[in-house]
Amino acid sequence: MADHLNPQAPGTRARPLGGTEYNWCKAVPTGTGITALVLLFSKRPDIHLLETAFHNLQNAHPILRSKLHYDTTTNSFSFLTPSIPNLRIQLFDLTSTTHILQDPTNNNMHSNQCQAVLEHELNKAGTWLDPNNPSDLLHVSVYTLSDMQWAMALRLHTSACDRASAVTLLRDLLEITGRNGDGIEMGCEKKVEVSLGIEELIPSGKANKPFWARGVDLLGYSLNAFRLSNLNFVETSSPRRSQVVRLQMNQNDTQRLLAGCKSQGIKLCGALAAAGLIAARASKHLPDQHIEKYAVVTLMDCRSILDPVLSSHHLGFYHSAILNTHDIVGGENLWELARRCYLSFSNAKNSNKHFTDMSDLNFLMCKAIDNPALTPSSSMRTAFVSVFEDPVIDEPKETHQVLGVEDYMGCASVHGVGPSIAIFDTVRDGRLDCACVYPSPLHSREQIQNLIDDMGTIIVEACNRMENGS
Repeated sequence: MADHLNPQAPGTRARPLGGTEYNWCKAVPTGTGITALVLLFSKRPDIHLLETAFHNLQNAHPILRSKLHYDTTTNSFSFLTPSIPNLRIQLFDLTSTTHILQDPTNNNMHSNQCQAVLEHELNKAGTWLDPNNPSDLLHVSVYTLSDMQWAMALRLHTSACDRASAVTLLRDLLEITGRNGDGIEMGCEKKVEVSLGIEELIPSGKANKPFWARGVDLLGYSLNAFRLSNLNFVETSSPRRSQVVRLQMNQNDTQRLLAGCKSQGIKLCGALAAAGLIAARASKHLPDQHIEKYAVVTLMDCRSILDPVLSSHHLGFYHSAILNTHDIVGGENLWELARRCYLSFSNAKNSNKHFTDMSDLNFLMCKAIDNPALTPSSSMRTAFVSVFEDPVIDEPKETHQVLGVEDYMGCASVHGVGPSIAIFDTVRDGRLDCACVYPSPLHSREQIQNLIDDMGTIIVEACNRMENGS
């Protein structure tokens, strides 16, 4: 059976995981590192056509047909890649879907159906928890929401799929499906092996750090963690789930925000982080002079600066993180704070900290997983917010209309180790659309919804002031 794939089976290729990929294998059982994409359809999906499309994708991207294998004798993970595609779509009828989405443990009653399906998928870690059974890295399900609406969900292990990979996968899937399942040019030669891990592709000398400097940085990160402020916790003892709140802006406000970022010489990530920091501090109703120290994690796609350079069609996890801390007082100006946030990240990037500190942050992430009590209230919160250096830019395509795609969302789970809020930003048809993921009930939906609403208000008011010259 495919579920019991033998690493020595003819045609099967094996590749041990790198350090960052191994970290995700440790994180997923706690609830962090489950990547999910959900597409809402107004036309009934053709399951046979979709499976053909996915098999084409699995042929073009071997990692999509790979399985995660744990070797108990060496305590190590590897990707096992069989020679042929193996995906089968799981179909849920209306009765089954209704039962899943009305399950009170899902706490999805306040979400729309696209978000409800997304949250359900984000909390299905069980697929990868059996160390004796190699498990597929990609799972696909189709949910029947009504006689007029369906949702297709893709769930992937984050060790094999960062945000750039998810974007490529989604675009290629829609293009192939629009061509009735025919293969497409992937922009690179068809690969017969899964690409190497990010650590193996760092340019020579870029990750070098003296031994004592590494020790000082580890100590600094550790001590700073005890001084960091967090968004107030609501419930710290109950089992956790990832939930999603959406931050959306109209086209006019989005264009004003992007124009404001351009005029300040910064990227959107700086403005989003700053708005979040201001909203978080304001939610505590503290005196203006009281200082709160918050951590911001900025994730960057490293493909273009690896050796050799990788294209967006190289699926896998090739992001790196930079952690910065910021002292926040009352009455912060959004644009001034946004510049501080972005310049802190930019300066760290120019110093190669995305490479030199990679193993340090991986080590600390593992320590938080193994010793939750080292974090405030055993929350495993490593930062207040995480943002991406660049947003996903998506323009409407004819294939969306042909296939009946009404909406889609994508993000990854964070209820194990991670930030209080992870922002997955997209500029879609000129409109900002962010999936903001948070751990519940550590934070409540009402709490996060209020914070996200405040972020939107802070951004719009800052754009108004800029236009008025004040």
